[in-house]
Amino acid sequence: GEHRDYLDNGNNKMAIQQADKLLKKHKDLHCAKVLKAIGLQRTGKQDEAYALAQEVAALEPTDDNSLQALTILYREMHRPELVTKLYEAAVKKVPNSEEYHSHLFMAYARVGEYKKMQQAGMALYKIVPKNPYYFWSVMSLIMQSISAQDENLSKTMFLPLAERMVEKMVKEDKIEAEAEVELYYMILERLEKYKEALDVVRGKLGEKLTSELQSRENKCMAMYKKLHRWPECNALARRLLLKNSDDWQFYITYFDSVFQLIDESWTPPAEEEHSLEGEVHCSIEQAVNFIEERIAGESRSSRPLRGPFLAKLELIRRLRHRGCNDEYKLGDPEELMFQYFKKFGDKPCCFTDLKVFVDLLPPSQYTKFIQQLLDIIPLVAAAEDEVALPGDIKALQQHLCVVQLSRLLGIYHTMDKKQKLAVVRELMLRYRHGLEFGEEAAVWQCLTLLEEGLSHSPSNAQFKLLLIRIYCRLGAFEPVSELYSSLDAKHIQHDTIGYLLTRYASSLGHYAAASQSCNFALRFFHSNQKDTSEYIIQAYKYGAFEKIPEFIAFRNRLNSSLHFAQVRTERMLLDLLLENWEWAKRGLGEDISEEHRKLSLEEETLWLRIRSLTLRLVSGLPTLAHTIQPKNSEKTAENGVSSKIDTIRALLQQLEAAVDSGKKFLEQKIQYPVLGPPPTRMAGFFSNGSCQCQTSLFYLVSDIYELDTNGLEDSAEIQERIGNSFKSLVERLTDLFNKCKGDLIEVRDGTLKTHPNLLENLVFFVETISIALWVSSYCDSVLRPFKSNLQKKKKKKKESSVAMPPVFTHFLDYVTELQTLTSNVIDHIKGLEIILTALKLEELSLKDTLLLQEEKKFTKTVQGKVQSSYHHSVQEIGELLKKRLDTIKKLKI
Repeated sequence: GEHRDYLDNGNNKMAIQQADKLLKKHKDLHCAKVLKAIGLQRTGKQDEAYALAQEVAALEPTDDNSLQALTILYREMHRPELVTKLYEAAVKKVPNSEEYHSHLFMAYARVGEYKKMQQAGMALYKIVPKNPYYFWSVMSLIMQSISAQDENLSKTMFLPLAERMVEKMVKEDKIEAEAEVELYYMILERLEKYKEALDVVRGKLGEKLTSELQSRENKCMAMYKKLHRWPECNALARRLLLKNSDDWQFYITYFDSVFQLIDESWTPPAEEEHSLEGEVHCSIEQAVNFIEERIAGESRSSRPLRGPFLAKLELIRRLRHRGCNDEYKLGDPEELMFQYFKKFGDKPCCFTDLKVFVDLLPPSQYTKFIQQLLDIIPLVAAAEDEVALPGDIKALQQHLCVVQLSRLLGIYHTMDKKQKLAVVRELMLRYRHGLEFGEEAAVWQCLTLLEEGLSHSPSNAQFKLLLIRIYCRLGAFEPVSELYSSLDAKHIQHDTIGYLLTRYASSLGHYAAASQSCNFALRFFHSNQKDTSEYIIQAYKYGAFEKIPEFIAFRNRLNSSLHFAQVRTERMLLDLLLENWEWAKRGLGEDISEEHRKLSLEEETLWLRIRSLTLRLVSGLPTLAHTIQPKNSEKTAENGVSSKIDTIRALLQQLEAAVDSGKKFLEQKIQYPVLGPPPTRMAGFFSNGSCQCQTSLFYLVSDIYELDTNGLEDSAEIQERIGNSFKSLVERLTDLFNKCKGDLIEVRDGTLKTHPNLLENLVFFVETISIALWVSSYCDSVLRPFKSNLQKKKKKKKESSVAMPPVFTHFLDYVTELQTLTSNVIDHIKGLEIILTALKLEELSLKDTLLLQEEKKFTKTVQGKVQSSYHHSVQEIGELLKKRLDTIKKLKI
């Protein structure tokens, strides 16, 4: 018990000690062994944990404690397939345990072994004949049909079998739960037996469909549509609209079916019912009257209903489409939209409702229409020449709706620059309610406005997302992580908006925060793989069968997420920079699917390709370094080293190709809109020279390897080549450093200018110099043994005339120059830190006359945030470079 508590409180070391104590007394206490293994796993000793767990598993335990502890351990190891083995053994030993059988079923569900789930479900049903177990088995058949590559197989084998299994229960009158009926319906629908599905829903079984509102009617409707039974569609939609005249989907079905019936010249039978669902409308007159009645009925409803009014516009649109609107006197769309605005203009939905119907207005009427709406909004101007402002929220919302419509109708689009600026000014002023703006630079203005807005409405997500984008453009990452966490992104949003965070974190030098934000994103993707299995299992338990295929599709979509692949790659490169080699090695081996959808996607994919190849090249270095000199080539093949250099050379070719594609892509000079997707770092990577530096470093690896296999004699040419590479590398690195020089922030004519590109360049410099050092230490590992051999020879021959090969001098010069360069960069960074600390924002002349105190406060806040963020970036970059400098000093052979 005690060590369980330690584990629960996260005190893993104590848990291990406790377990050891117990094991001294009782050698074969399974459960203690497993708890010890959990402790080991959580302290990063995966291999020991695994070995211990396998010892216990080999004994095929059947006690609950051991089984549950092992399940926990295997889950934390991300090895759910081991749980199935565990319970397969337990079930063999205790064949009548309902509990173990159901654990086995769930274990199969976690790994998606549908065939085995089907068998496990039936085995359970034999022990304990409960309906849910039987239907677990049926659902597993449906899953086999969904996952079958062969469409034919699922139609001829899995689904018919599932259908027969359910029919058996129906015949024996054993159907109990709604979920079982849902499942039957799902099978028939997938078999395209729509008629049979309809009979199930309309029959006695359909009475069980009660949990969702109109569940039965919706399913009937779906089948009527599939069967093209338009009379039924129409009659049912009509009935449902009489119950609730605000339900939009039924208006659509009602109109669809009326016009289908008209086109088929359908007429109702004289004697019997029109249709299974009652009276059918099959003429335009009936439809027009029906809608007019709904509108008349609306006035009697307790709350205003939008449906009937929008339905009238929808009908007009459809009649126009058929070229027969005028004879039905439904009224003028312009007038109807005007009346609609009068009724609902103060509701946020008004714009989205009308947006759909603006194509009913003739373009020549746009301006007049907008003016007509403006005229009825109560706006008050303080003086002749001033902007008229709303007096309350209602008027403000109406005005907002008109502004949105004006924009949609392209009224702003046709203005010249001067008019556009006037509108922007007016809108800003409306936001401020009459506070004039100072003449700052636009970006500070945006930030000021947004920060002020956020202080009034702290949960406005749109303000936050805009702030995130603008701070990132300025290169200030610090305020961003706070903003992002305050968005409290839930679940899938880590995929849909998370990239805003991960794109910028490491590229702006906030390594710690970057690491955290990548982990955050990865945690979501990894746990999603686990969670989805949990949802699927919950769905089995509660019989929500129709959700299961949705979960599977969701999981597949996330696994192929581009953002997932990018975060994985950047996270590992970051780990290498921060020298967590172990980590990076673990995440390798996944390649990235190439799907060029849009430009941004294409660019992201190209950049991801370059990054993941760089990552694989860097991670390949340690595998080369630990090799004993094979003098002859047969040995080389045996110990597999030569295959490793081949891998590296192949990757290098792929990198060259990826870089070429990247350059071609950039030649298009695409400008994404400000609020469009953020561009990748690819352009900077090429233009500042990091790319050429990194590629030539990987070529150098290939040369050094060659020197390693050839030996020092007769390799003057290779040595010369290596010497030249060293020289040009130092030149390139110096160039790259020159592109980092300059102030990140400067005050010019009383305004603040920032240069975030210098920050991105610095970050690339740190990354490139790190790769240079890893290559150098590989070089060092090759040259050291050579040198000690030469020294042994010297001692033997007792003569000083053993000439030192030139490669040693080349290497020494190179390392010395790297050291000087790195020291210079560190000095430059110190300089930046001093400037950033000394910069007094108070001295900015914020053109006092126009700015109000309130506003100055926010401008100062914003600028302070940027300054502090830069300061931390520079500090982190400096720290990292100091570590690199220590490494260089160790390299002098």
